Amino acid sequence: MLSSEDSAWEVPQALFGPRSAGPTVQRLVLGGHLRRLREQAHITTEQAAGIIRGSHSKISRMEHGRVGFKERDIADLLTMYGVTDADEREALLKLARESNTPGWWQGYADILPHWVEPYFGLEAAASFIRNYELQFVPGLLQTEGYALSLIRLGNAPTEEDVLRRAEARMSRQDILSRETPPRVWAVVDEGALRRPIGGAKVMREQLKHLIDMCDHPAVTLQVLPFRVASHPAMGGPFTILRFSEPDLRDVVYIEQLTSALYLDKPAEVDSYLEVMEQLCLQAEPAARTPQILKDALNGL
Repeated sequence: MLSSEDSAWEVPQALFGPRSAGPTVQRLVLGGHLRRLREQAHITTEQAAGIIRGSHSKISRMEHGRVGFKERDIADLLTMYGVTDADEREALLKLARESNTPGWWQGYADILPHWVEPYFGLEAAASFIRNYELQFVPGLLQTEGYALSLIRLGNAPTEEDVLRRAEARMSRQDILSRETPPRVWAVVDEGALRRPIGGAKVMREQLKHLIDMCDHPAVTLQVLPFRVASHPAMGGPFTILRFSEPDLRDVVYIEQLTSALYLDKPAEVDSYLEVMEQLCLQAEPAARTPQILKDALNGL
């Protein structure tokens, strides 16, 4: 079920090539427009594919925002769909051009897994980010020292790669410094706070940073304590992204060892939203988080 084209984006290889991921949200918005225009014109994906000398699967990937767009293809499809208004055509063609503009993360494309690049674009455009972490501090709340320690546990071939990956992770956090940052609501398992990644010094710095982040107006942090013996998210961490653009569906991001899933089928997203609500109820109230963090700090 998770590998079906309508229910998940599974990104192990070619769906988003290392240098093909431009601004993700622009592609999603344009893809949604193209799908609606095609359906309103009662044209099948096979018929549309013939116009651009492509395949049914290419039209599907375009409509799901999973590939870049050729301006000529968009122009041909708009003509086929009966879009003759000059302003409407130009607006959509402009969106196609913008969708191929490299995102900031493209500067790190040589050292980042290609399947994580689409997430950077989604995260940067999200208005609400809900995150459950089982083993580690969420990326948006990590210190540089903690991030470096985690990355060194991975498979980065050189220290330069480690430093650049950490730099990319820190760059993601710029969204929290915006005039209107996204709302971030994270539930973190207590084990992530007790596991001394990088040693006591690094972990103390990380816990102090989390205490400071509790005062950030856009951040809500809850801790799921050890005493909660079982819960519906024991299978692993996940992130739910919501967007202010009305045409964009919520997306659930699940990172795996060598790939990632991007779920956007409403029924599946609703299941994860329900699990997240249960986690928030089982976790300690956010008002208690600073004290929990101080207790963990004192335990080092």
